[in-house]
Amino acid sequence: MDNLRVLELYSGIGGMHYALKESGIPAQVVTAIDINTTANQVYKHNFPDTALWNKTIEGITLDEFNKLSFDMILMSPPCQPFTRIGLQGDVTDPRTKSFLYILDLLPRLQRLPRFILLENVKGFETSSARARLVKTLTECGYTFQEIMISPISVGIPNSRLRYFLIAKISTEDLNTQAPSKILDFFPHLAESDSSEHPTFLSPACQGASQPEEGTDVLFKLETTAEAQRKIRQNSNLSVKQIKEFLEPQMEVNMEPYLLPPKTLLRYGLVLDIVQPTCRRSVCFTKGYGRYVQGTGSVLQCCMETKIESVFMGLDQCSEEEKLQRLLKLKLRYFSPREVANLMGFPQNLIFPEKIPTIQQYRLLGNSLNVVVVAKLLQLLVS
Repeated sequence: MDNLRVLELYSGIGGMHYALKESGIPAQVVTAIDINTTANQVYKHNFPDTALWNKTIEGITLDEFNKLSFDMILMSPPCQPFTRIGLQGDVTDPRTKSFLYILDLLPRLQRLPRFILLENVKGFETSSARARLVKTLTECGYTFQEIMISPISVGIPNSRLRYFLIAKISTEDLNTQAPSKILDFFPHLAESDSSEHPTFLSPACQGASQPEEGTDVLFKLETTAEAQRKIRQNSNLSVKQIKEFLEPQMEVNMEPYLLPPKTLLRYGLVLDIVQPTCRRSVCFTKGYGRYVQGTGSVLQCCMETKIESVFMGLDQCSEEEKLQRLLKLKLRYFSPREVANLMGFPQNLIFPEKIPTIQQYRLLGNSLNVVVVAKLLQLLVS
């Protein structure tokens, strides 16, 4: 195959670009486009030779797109209009405007791209935006497959269930017709992932006590069902352990990542705590490091302390005793490098020194899992 000319829309920090490299497909990103200036600083730092346009997509003319003469579009449109916790404005949300512009432009291109890959959040699959996408692709003569998949399916201990669509122009001789059903390419793993990762409130790692039959609450704000689900996740030997994604402790000062006392006291009962031997962690969002609940897991660094001994009867302790108990666990945030590792980014992703840690978390939370996308690209082009 000749080198594919790739257009990377909503390029962010370059997750799609890294996935393209990881896939081994002969390809060149001819242009990346994003309006986030901080993300663009990171992108330019890591891909200095790639043309990067700091423009709104709807401000780019049909003629400008035609001149790029691309074979593939990679895109991850804004997810806020489709998230379950958002307003779900869908096509009425102003942030969908650029995506609708792409759909309007696609049939009018001088030459249709041979391949398209799109990523978005769970929730997109039921949106009007998705309906318009499917209609446009069908009218343009594409065959396509829709997938809901998480990094756990490729052995990475992190839940990040996402919607993907991969499309080929029908002259590419794709054997299957465009299906109406959204599938998993690794059904035995992906299906369990989609059903087992809604919301996690607390830990149950290898070595944690097995909840007794009939117990309604184990400890913290955790039901028996939640605890048992996490125990099942941690017994999935096809998934690597968290410790394989951590920075060497001797090389990095982890003190800045320790949870402060105020956070421990206020949120201790709802933290999703994992240990280095765990084979699970919850999705890291752009709020990680700023907000605690539902933004990502935290790591227990002191393994001498049993987690049950800290949380059993904690609600009956004085504030001072609560804090002393919680401090024994040495709970810390994952560093940005560790979050990047769990999201499949290679070691050569470098954040410029002027990008603060909180911004690094934000940029990573807005990105995608590189390994998952790389595998889908191989599937698309093979």
